[in-house]
Amino acid sequence: MIFGNRGTLIFLIAFVFLQVKSQEADKSVSRFQVPDSVLQLGDVSVVAYRTSGRIHTLPGSISLLNKDGLSLSDATNLATTLNTIPGVSMQSGTYLTNRIVIRGMGSRTPYNTNRIRTYLNEIPLTSSDGVSTPEEIDLLSLEKIEVVKGPSSALYGSGLGGSLNLYTPEKSGNEGNIDLQYGSYNTLRTGASGTVNSGKARLWGSLSHLNSDGYRENNDYRRTTFLSTARWMEQSWSVNATLLFVDVKGGIPSSLGKTMFEESPEAAAPAWKAIEGFKEYSKGVASVSFNRKITRTLTGNLALFGKYNDNYEHRPFNNLNDESLSGGIRGKVSYRSKKSEITGGVEWISEVYRWKLDRDNILLNENSENRNHLNVFGILYYKPVKELNISIAGAVNHITYRLTDEFPSNGDQSGSRDFPTIISPRFGINYAPGDVFSVYASAGHGFSLPSPEETLLPAGDVNPDIKPEQGWQYETGLRVNNPGNRIALDASLYWIELKDLLVTKRITEDIFTGINAGKTRHQGFELMLRSVVFDNISFPGKLILDLGYSGSINRFIDFTDDSITYDGNILPGIPRQSVHMMVNWAFLKMLEFSTHISYTGDQYITDSNSLEYPGYFLSDIKLTARVPMKKENLIQIYAGINNITDTHYASMLIVNAVGFGNTEPRYYYPGLPRHYYGGIRLSF
Repeated sequence: MIFGNRGTLIFLIAFVFLQVKSQEADKSVSRFQVPDSVLQLGDVSVVAYRTSGRIHTLPGSISLLNKDGLSLSDATNLATTLNTIPGVSMQSGTYLTNRIVIRGMGSRTPYNTNRIRTYLNEIPLTSSDGVSTPEEIDLLSLEKIEVVKGPSSALYGSGLGGSLNLYTPEKSGNEGNIDLQYGSYNTLRTGASGTVNSGKARLWGSLSHLNSDGYRENNDYRRTTFLSTARWMEQSWSVNATLLFVDVKGGIPSSLGKTMFEESPEAAAPAWKAIEGFKEYSKGVASVSFNRKITRTLTGNLALFGKYNDNYEHRPFNNLNDESLSGGIRGKVSYRSKKSEITGGVEWISEVYRWKLDRDNILLNENSENRNHLNVFGILYYKPVKELNISIAGAVNHITYRLTDEFPSNGDQSGSRDFPTIISPRFGINYAPGDVFSVYASAGHGFSLPSPEETLLPAGDVNPDIKPEQGWQYETGLRVNNPGNRIALDASLYWIELKDLLVTKRITEDIFTGINAGKTRHQGFELMLRSVVFDNISFPGKLILDLGYSGSINRFIDFTDDSITYDGNILPGIPRQSVHMMVNWAFLKMLEFSTHISYTGDQYITDSNSLEYPGYFLSDIKLTARVPMKKENLIQIYAGINNITDTHYASMLIVNAVGFGNTEPRYYYPGLPRHYYGGIRLSF
């Protein structure tokens, strides 16, 4: 393990380091300002579209979560934060089991996220088979998250679902933070972070630890995360580095059948409890990027990065021991003039993935797979007039897999797969006659690769017929900001046509395979409204209201499985509508009250639409006191209650679960009942 028992020592070193540097704290930025909003619109600048523009001028859909949005609730669960964004649904069964769905993409993946691309400071975190785990990064270590919805083509890897772009803080002064939080189920979070600026150099680092006994049996969890960035800046060039280490171990309670879910949701699935199933892993990411201003209008960037992952999972049916090592290069050149911006680049990732299965210390199989992914991209923004922004983009992707069977006792199942080259164009236009409103429209192509299980036949051979699923997204939207940003609105309509749908089939409890099963259509409407209801220096202070709505219809257009036709049925695992409302009331200069109320609509659990899970409401509250100290120091004390109404609900559903033997299909992961937390943060 990377940290193990050394975590406490590292934490103490970081604490002492930050205490020393705090004496040099920069005094140019006030720490006592009340946060403006959880979700921001209008004048906010973003980088996810590779252009120096505001959201108001972008020819596509994007949402931004700022620092205060990331600290929503107790800041230990990414799902609480992401689910405030219209069109995004994150289901979290446990800290170890999560699934992110954007506009219906990824709803059929059983236990992880593999239709969404994830980047950290422009460095790809997604493995070469498309799996992303952004939830393992401590939320308070991030400055913002930009969410691009739908196929983003050249923008970020042509992911069908879109991309999550994570960014660490960039502070101009010296500062530090110490966090301590405790809550129900013996959940403890500690953290330390800080920035040091010295001349041309900047160093930022964050160390956090999360530990919990869990609500359910066999549900203990611990995670240590270290994240650091460094920068050296000269007049015409700079060097940036990012380093991430994650160390995790947690019990696996698994999902439950209907009877246990209703009568004893705190229980673990009997088979997983009997063997005390668990998962532990360590992973690291390192990158170095070089930025050069070649001329007044031409800049270049070259990034080198590497990743490793060492994982072990103890399961009732077998044990999985797997590891991966990958490296890559990402380079781009950008040209900018008064009316246009052009960016072209290349990204290449090579990964070696090894895995073996054993049971009762008897080896069942052992394999290794080499994966190579080449992505060549380009994007043009052209502004013929000030009010109009036109984009034309494209990406060319080529992927190869080579499987080597290292356990020949059951026959040599080695093989290779060279997927056809995939070309993904994208077109967009944005018209903004002023600062009050803008309209946009776009069309883009995207694809998703099959997971390792989906590329193999049940016997373990390479499936020569499996294809990536591909689709086109068409969207149009409207953004409105009244003078003074007292009211902001973002509304969008989308239509996605998907072909070669990837379906993960569970053959036995431990064997999965994949098939391409026809076409689906995703149609939806998204609305985000923000209003500053009142803003006074004295009581009643400042009140901000954020309201988000998603409504969608996701259907099988052409889908036959095991000789059963599902044409016209609703896709399972996608709520038909969701509503989120957040109220932030700073009624006194140092006191702030916030509440988050959400409704998740009903959804089907099976392709046949024979089983439906009803909708449910959840509500949270939080009270924060900010106590200024001398020399720009600040203490924040907060407490909150999640699931105030003690609603019994499933926080994650397993689509098309199968019951083996006489057991019920285990569709349900129980959500947490009413629970409490409180904490303190020292900023200096």
